[in-house]
Amino acid sequence: MNRQTRTFIVLVVAVIVAAGASFAVYRAVSNIPVRQVEIATAQAVVASREIPVGELVTRDMVKVVDWPARTPLQGGFSRIEDVVDRGLIAPLAENEPLTDNKLAPKEAGAGLPPTIKGGMRAISVKVNEVIGVAGFVVPGTHVDVLVIIAPTTATAADRIARVVVSNVQVLTAGSRYDQEEARKDGKAVRSTVVTLMVSPEDAERVALAQADGELMLTLRNPLDVEPTRTNGIRKAGLFTTPVAPEAVTRPAVRRVATPPVVVPKPEPVQVVNAVYTVETIKAAKKTEEKLR
Repeated sequence: MNRQTRTFIVLVVAVIVAAGASFAVYRAVSNIPVRQVEIATAQAVVASREIPVGELVTRDMVKVVDWPARTPLQGGFSRIEDVVDRGLIAPLAENEPLTDNKLAPKEAGAGLPPTIKGGMRAISVKVNEVIGVAGFVVPGTHVDVLVIIAPTTATAADRIARVVVSNVQVLTAGSRYDQEEARKDGKAVRSTVVTLMVSPEDAERVALAQADGELMLTLRNPLDVEPTRTNGIRKAGLFTTPVAPEAVTRPAVRRVATPPVVVPKPEPVQVVNAVYTVETIKAAKKTEEKLR
């Protein structure tokens, strides 16, 4: 038997032994009984399908499921009777739990009114695709209401644009008919009307602006809550050069010409013929000599 044959036999035996060992381990693992660990659960009411805001909750919209007892739902419900015939003030996704802060009281009914906060009002404005910021104005977003007014008794240069209400929450975008049609056809919502939640004073501003001018909506960053403070702009000042802030606040400085400094001419130096006496002492002899 040569060397190649012995090597082949060793490889075959190794493969057979490995396959047998793997099969034995597989059978041993398969015969281990499954241990079921029981977790304490509680009952929770969840949505059986997607429910839009304003709907009146019925029995076919919800179901009861097991929920881990270690993580209880704050404000959750364990019985269907507690959520039936209550209006929904926030949209729900499928299998999303129902909590007390997403439901209106039973006596409040359904629809849009339960979603309005206390002391606030809902007002609807007519919009189109441009005014609605190309469809990005959706429920929950915040906008500024801008009005463009052209005075009837003034010149065209007095046409003015200004923000009348700022940081307004959008309650609904589009009518119920528009939302149902878009959901059925799979299209975007046609925002022909936008409902805003404003204070009574701001509702008066929006109503007057909508009657006397053209409304525009500007979309805000959700983290930007500072009110918009502007002076508006007129048509006459649309193409004027803006004044630099430092030119307005810095007072004008009057420059006074300084007279030139006159340097006096130096006086001429008078040369005096002075006589100097030089004494020379040599041994005991002293001599003097005068120099000029």
